[in-house]
Amino acid sequence: MRRILSKLGTLAAVALLACTATQSTAGAVAAPAAATAVTAVTAADRPAYFTLRDVQGSHFIIEITNHATIAEAREIIREGERKIVIGRIVKRPAPYNPQWSFHFNPDTIAFADMAIEVCDATTSYVEDHLDEAGGPFLPGLYWCPWTGRLINEVTPD
Repeated sequence: MRRILSKLGTLAAVALLACTATQSTAGAVAAPAAATAVTAVTAADRPAYFTLRDVQGSHFIIEITNHATIAEAREIIREGERKIVIGRIVKRPAPYNPQWSFHFNPDTIAFADMAIEVCDATTSYVEDHLDEAGGPFLPGLYWCPWTGRLINEVTPD
């Protein structure tokens, strides 16, 4: 019985995370196919990069590609808000964050005031247990470091 309840709890957590991530993109409207063909990349089309620092002092660079989410991240930093970053991780390093073996999928990043505990972990804990991520640890590969805070916008090296 305990095992069944554990599995149901994990499924509920994944569903809640999926709903949270979906809510942040629900207002987005898909552009017509003709409008998406662009010949030159403008500053508005470029992703933005931000430093996420956790309670242990670890720095983790995140890439954000959604323009509304970029604006929200900048506002969080400007106002000093304590928002939780939520998104799905990819189990491989990114060029802008080479010291870690994983990164956020830039298209899944959202911000929240609260998140469920099953997606919470420090950056180093995720790194040390990356092979377990996606099961009971970080179900659906969703990570929401409660102690992580956006501290600044950076230019990737």
